[in-house]
Amino acid sequence: MAISGKVWKYGANIDTDIIIPARYLNVSDPVELARHCMEPLDPAFVANVRPDDIIVADTNFGCGSSREHAPLAIKASGIGCVIAKSFARIFYRNAINIGLPILESAEAVEATDLGDKLEVDLASGRIVNTTKGQSFQAKPYPEFMLSIMAAGGLIEKTRAELAARQK
Repeated sequence: MAISGKVWKYGANIDTDIIIPARYLNVSDPVELARHCMEPLDPAFVANVRPDDIIVADTNFGCGSSREHAPLAIKASGIGCVIAKSFARIFYRNAINIGLPILESAEAVEATDLGDKLEVDLASGRIVNTTKGQSFQAKPYPEFMLSIMAAGGLIEKTRAELAARQK
């Protein structure tokens, strides 16, 4: 599974209230959530993000509450992958559950700037900054997690498996 896009770079401790403000927690429609993704920090994000763009952030990305709204808003905005030095544990799990690819690579974060273009291979964990001609290695996803990503999340994977069993 390969992703290629422009970098949106953010700092440390980007919490779930920055990713999707609490006033939208009564919204469950991913398209509506996407309209407000990163709104408090980067009002230009929603208007300018393109499919498969990549968020690159410092440490503790997704800290704060355990809401699934945050990774859902990111995924629905078109972001193909998030790369950070580290993720809050509950955000990490929620991202996997909804099929939002995330990778940890301090080296890639340090060497990447806003607007750079990255190519990411989830199966190998390889991150290539094509703007700067640099390559980085993150821990690759195991096969079962790749299958969750390919299915669009854990619920979709489970639905497909149940449907296959009924045939």
